Amino acid sequence: MRAVLVNAFGETPQIADVPEPACPPRGAVIRVRATGVCRSDWHAWMGHDDTVALPHVPGHEFAGEIAVLGSEVPDTAGWRVGDRVTAPFICACGRCPECLAGNEQVCDAQSQPGFTHWGSFAELVVVDEAARNLIRLPDSLGFVEAASLGCRFATAYRAIVSRSRLAPGEQIAVHGCGGVGLSAIMIAVAAGVTVYGVDVSDAALEAAEKLGAVPVRGGEGAAERIVAASGGGVDVSFDAYGSAATALDSVRSLKKRGRHVQIGLMFGDNALAAMPMDAVIAGELEILGSHGMAAHEYPSMLGAVASGDFRPVELVGRTIALDEVPAALAAMGTAGGAGSGMTVVEL
Repeated sequence: MRAVLVNAFGETPQIADVPEPACPPRGAVIRVRATGVCRSDWHAWMGHDDTVALPHVPGHEFAGEIAVLGSEVPDTAGWRVGDRVTAPFICACGRCPECLAGNEQVCDAQSQPGFTHWGSFAELVVVDEAARNLIRLPDSLGFVEAASLGCRFATAYRAIVSRSRLAPGEQIAVHGCGGVGLSAIMIAVAAGVTVYGVDVSDAALEAAEKLGAVPVRGGEGAAERIVAASGGGVDVSFDAYGSAATALDSVRSLKKRGRHVQIGLMFGDNALAAMPMDAVIAGELEILGSHGMAAHEYPSMLGAVASGDFRPVELVGRTIALDEVPAALAAMGTAGGAGSGMTVVEL
C-alpha cells in the first residue's frame, strides 16, 4: 500500500510502498477514505512523542470502510466488511480499571494509530479491539466530514460538554484558533455563550469571528485584553494550542472560581510549564486536562452533527492528496504556514 513514511524525525517524509498491515485477532483493518492532518501528527513527525518508533507512518484522524475483520471479533458486535466507520484516536483495551469504569479515553493499555503503531496517512490502518473502538458513521455523514471529527472536534466536544461543565450565561476564552480551537468555538457558540477567540494570526482570528467569537489579539497582553473585554475575566478558558505562554494566558484570563481546561498537547519544556499558583489559590481556580473522547460518547456528538446542530465540515480549510501530506506537515512548523481551518486528506 502507499503511505507517508517517516524515516528520520524532522526530515521530509517519503511517499512509499509499504507492506499492508496484518489484522489483529480482535481488531480490524480500515480502508482509509479520508484522514485529517493535525498538529499532533506534526509532533509525532518531530519526535516529540516517545511512543513513536521509526520508521513510522503518522495519521490518527480517519474515516473509511472495514476491509478486514479479525477472527475473534464477535458476530454480536454487528460489524461487517464494507461498513463505514471511524474510531477515536485513543483505542481502549476494554479490560483495565479505567475502561471498566467507563474512562476509555485514559485507558491504561491504550493504543493510538499514528503513535503506538502505523497510522492513517496510508491506504489501510489498523484499529485494535474493534468491538469496542469502531464507531458506525451515519449515512448522511461523508468521509471528509467524519475525518474532521477525529481528534480535534471530538476532543473539543468533550472538553466543552463534559470537562468544563459549561453553564448558560458563562463566558469562555479559547486560546489558539486552529482545528481544535475553532471546533471549541463552534460548539460553545451553538450553546449560546459568549466566546473570545484568541490568536496571533489574522486568518485564525477572522475564522473565529466568522464562527461567532469575539476576536482577541494573542501574544503579550492577551490575558489582560480578555479580562478587560469580559468585564473581569471569563468563567472558562481553554488552551487549544499547547504552550507555556498560551497555558499561562489561559489561567490569567479567568475570573475567580474559573476553570482552565488544557486541550493542546504539551511537550518538552512546555510540559513543565510554570503556573501562577498564587492566583490559583487566591481565586480558587481549577486546572483541568482533557484527553480525547471515548467511543461510547460519540453517538451524542454524531447525532448533533447529523441533525445539523454543528457543521464541522465548515471547519475544513482544504482537502489534499496523500502526496501533499509531507508539505502540509512541514507547514505546521511555520508561523501561519498551515493556514486557517483543518486540512483533510482524501484517498
